[in-house]
Parts: sequence; structure tokens; C-alpha cells
Amino acid sequence: MKEGLLKKIEVLSDAAKYDVSCSSSGSSRANTPGGIGTAAKSGICHSFTEDGRCISLLKILFSNYCIYDCAYCVNRKSNDVKRAAFKVEELIDLTISFYRRNYIEGLFLSSGVMISPDFTMERLIAIARTLRVEHKFNGYIHLKAIPGASADLIHEAGLYADRLSVNIEIPSETNLKLLAPEKDFPSVLSPMKQISGGIISNKEERKKFRKAPRFVPAGQSTQLIVGASPEPDFEVLKLASGLYNQQNLKRVYYSGYVPVNASDSRLPVLKQPPLVRENRLYQADWLMRFYQFRYDEILDNQHDSLDLNMDPKLAWALRNPQFFPVDLNTASYEMILRIPGIGVRSAKLILANRKFGKISFLHLKRMGVALNRSKYFILCRELPDQSFKLQPDQVKRKLVRSGHSAGVQLSLF
Repeated sequence: MKEGLLKKIEVLSDAAKYDVSCSSSGSSRANTPGGIGTAAKSGICHSFTEDGRCISLLKILFSNYCIYDCAYCVNRKSNDVKRAAFKVEELIDLTISFYRRNYIEGLFLSSGVMISPDFTMERLIAIARTLRVEHKFNGYIHLKAIPGASADLIHEAGLYADRLSVNIEIPSETNLKLLAPEKDFPSVLSPMKQISGGIISNKEERKKFRKAPRFVPAGQSTQLIVGASPEPDFEVLKLASGLYNQQNLKRVYYSGYVPVNASDSRLPVLKQPPLVRENRLYQADWLMRFYQFRYDEILDNQHDSLDLNMDPKLAWALRNPQFFPVDLNTASYEMILRIPGIGVRSAKLILANRKFGKISFLHLKRMGVALNRSKYFILCRELPDQSFKLQPDQVKRKLVRSGHSAGVQLSLF
């Protein structure tokens, strides 16, 4: 490999590390006969498939030259950093070469905005189109949809990519205009709406014509930066909930702000990224997506920030003692899901097994229930009548003292 190409890889792969929205829930794109690569059914970029396989992809920028001057971005035009840009042919050859060496099974491709959004989007599409059409590449491709690019280009990108993502970055338009004066919400939401509409239309078209080309089969995602602007967690979750409901996003990713431009007075002074807060937002997001919580149940105007010392499900339970204890032998699935220490799989097992007798501690342990937390909130065979009123402060002290709350601080449910 030529020295110049190696330097480009070094610069542009390092510049891509700040974008976390690069994993996928999978794609159903069919393999092209005689092609190379395999479309993974789930999990991309060091994620895990259903059968336990780890999938990796080439995560890289096409270029870190950018016409914008976003305060939170290491690649903004006013920064004195090493700059590089691939040629279209170079990145195509690099992807194929890495695949043949078994380094990767897919490509995550983003870019700074060179010259104009359309100019940049055209080059990203050219790479994906050549990989798909000329090289018959069946692997996963995730492209960034550049805000401001034309609708025709966004549509064409969706025909070659498994997933498209448009990053909002800052959770409120006021602060987005402050930190990124060249950007606004309409320029981001417009391609999101187009992609969402295209996915729905494509599903209807494929019901009539089975061989119709797929459009973004793995859906779309976005990224929100946490800590670069002063929005509370309540506003972040409200925005995420709206995106899930209105734009049908697969995932909203949360990225703790990395202080790369410490001299900019518009940014907060941080010694390190807010990683615990980032993790709490992922847990709250999990509650909205899989546990049937609304964003305004997890937080509200009086409690607008997630508790960093306990997961949001436990925090909700302690704020709402009137719902507990819950009788596992009669409660609905929705209420069982809200018990701290009980996950989706365990809740389904409880419903299935209570038909054959009363649920006991032994049953719960075998189902994977975290009894060290859930025992304060349930009724079962060993706890037939918890007539005492739940004392949230006492439970909180016990869990924090025993480490059960802090122990799940950096893990999902």
C-alpha cells in the first residue's frame, strides 16, 4: 500500500471515531449471485449477530475537509488539523481489498461537506453504486445522508445503502444555530422525512412487485451529542421519542461530548465526556423502545435529569410507589415490565409459567430476574402479602449501599 494512501487512512479513520451511529439492527438485502460479501442479518461494526458472530466494518470518512464551522466538531474549517480526502476509486479499492483480507464485512461511510452538500453526496453515492453494481458487493453499507443534498440524490443513496443516517447532533434548534450557524433543523428533518416516506412507499411497492429494488432495508438512524449544549435529559428524550414516532427511526444514538475545541467559549468546560449520562440516556431509550414507557413518564418538568446513581427504571419505580407491590400471578404484561430487575424475556416467561402454578423465587431466579432489586416491588409465593407501604428512601438506601444500583451503572437492562 502506498504511503500516501496509508496517511489518508490514518487521518480519515481517526476523524470518523466521533460518529457513534454506525451499528445496525440488520438488513434483509438479498445476496447477488456471483458477488462478494454477505449481507448480515443483524449487527454491524463490532456488534453481535443472533448466532453470536461479531461483525466489523470499515468506518471511515471520505474527506475531513468541511465548509462548515460547527463549534463541537474536530473537523470544522477553522481548526488547524491534518486534512485528507480519498479519490472515489481509492476508497472502492480499499473496501474490496479489506474485505478480501477478511478485515471487514461492511462499510460505514461519512464525510465532511466538501464544496457543497450535493458535491459530497454524489461521491458517496458513486462509491456505493460501484461497489454494488460493478463489484457485486453484498455486504452492509451505511451512508451518511448529507443535510442540504437534493431529494434525487437522497433517493439514489437509499437504493444502494442498507442504512442511511442524518445526524441532528444538537437537541434544540436554538443551540444548534448557536453552535453550528450554517445548519438548522429543517435541513436535517427534510431528508429524514423523505427517507421515512421512501421506506413506507417501498414496502407497499414490494407487496405488488416482489422484485422491486429495496430502499434503505435496514432503516435510518441519527445521533445526538450529549453535553455540548445545556438541554436537560427530558428535552433529549422528548426529541428522541418524536423521531421514533414521526420518522420511524431504527435508532437514536447518544454521544457524550468530547471536548475537542476547548478554546471555543460557546462550549462547556469539561474534563472528560459525560459517559455515565450517555449510558443513562441509552437505558431510558431502551425503556421507550422495548418497555412501553413514554418519555414523560421517565422524566418530567419537575424531574428533568436522569439520576446518575441508578438506572431510570428503578428511579421511576421509586418515584411511583403507588403502583407497587405487583402481584406476579395476576398482573398484566405491561405492569410486570415496569418492575425493576425484570426484563422483556423474563416478563414473557412469567406470563407463560404462571398458568401452571404460582410463581416462586426459584422460578424467578431461573428466569434471570434480578431478585436483589425486584424483591422490593413484587408479590409471589414467598412474598404473598407485602402489606407494608413501599418506602422509596429505605429501598434506595439499601440498593445503593449494597451496590445493586451502582453496579448496573454502565450496563443496559
